[in-house]
Amino acid sequence: MVNPELQEELELFRDNIRRFIDAEILPHYEEWEKQEIVPREIWNKLGEQGLLAVDVPEEYGGFGTSFHFAMLIIEEFGRANCSSLSAPMAVHSDICAHYVLNNGSEEQKQKYLPKMVTGECLGAIAMTEPGAGSDLQSIRTTAKRDGDDYIINGSKIFITNGQLCDLVIVAARTNLDVKGAAGTSLFLVDADTPGFTRGRNLDKIGMKASDTSELFFEEVRVPASAILGELDRGFAVLMNELPRERLSLAVAAVGAAEGILAETIEYVNERQAFGSPISKFQNTKFELAKVATDIRLNKAFVNECVGLFEKGELDAQSVSMAKYASTEMQSHVADRCLQLHGGYGYMREYGVS
Repeated sequence: MVNPELQEELELFRDNIRRFIDAEILPHYEEWEKQEIVPREIWNKLGEQGLLAVDVPEEYGGFGTSFHFAMLIIEEFGRANCSSLSAPMAVHSDICAHYVLNNGSEEQKQKYLPKMVTGECLGAIAMTEPGAGSDLQSIRTTAKRDGDDYIINGSKIFITNGQLCDLVIVAARTNLDVKGAAGTSLFLVDADTPGFTRGRNLDKIGMKASDTSELFFEEVRVPASAILGELDRGFAVLMNELPRERLSLAVAAVGAAEGILAETIEYVNERQAFGSPISKFQNTKFELAKVATDIRLNKAFVNECVGLFEKGELDAQSVSMAKYASTEMQSHVADRCLQLHGGYGYMREYGVS
């Protein structure tokens, strides 16, 4: 449980987030979904509103808030059914920015973090490859030493923020003499570096406004100072950052489920059948009760994990369970609530679709 003073601040911040979503996001969101990308300037607006990387320390341009504020942003964008923004925001604020904060040199932190807070520098992380999928120990992208530089060659796929990013954190093999992940390093690559190109914006079945891309690296030359963390220790960095990544997904899932439920309750109270609102039907009440119970149980677990993370006590097993349980719950909630909409659940004008 958070203390009452912090809770009051969180609720004020929640109101601020909701007002921003209502004014700047929801009126345009469906058009962005059709265009399959959000305008680049939205990231600058998010930064101006103080909604990016909020828990980055003040010395690096952030606000130095507690972790609760960062998760509240993800929760509210999820609740508003704006997953095409909540997921990219999590990649930028809760993954890329904290990779730099927790593993970067002082020069790297000073260079990138202030602009990541303002939205001037949008981050992406390039791990997945066409032939390796999520098996990071089988990546084939290489970074070979050449004097004081490294030359990167390879390709990545399914990269969130790939079309709009200004900075890419690239996982590459730097030691081919060892097996698996032992010879993997991370590099900070600016998007204007010669040899870096973006492929097509991939056509997905969901989260269409979230740009997801192929990325190509052909003789991309970066200085040794672009290494993030230690040479050949990139996989350890990836593993250390997983708890925050998994927890942000769990928070987003709970927020999205709450939003689906709220929208469904509104619908069943308005929708008439057989002379009365369908909310009066016993089956409707049963289904909503099941959904509300699942959400409440998962939210309690996820909130517990948020508190543990804030104290540095969250273990890998607990956060993995939270991520698994909450995302499974989100899927079940969406399915049950869609059924309560009947045929209208399949129409894009209804958010549950």
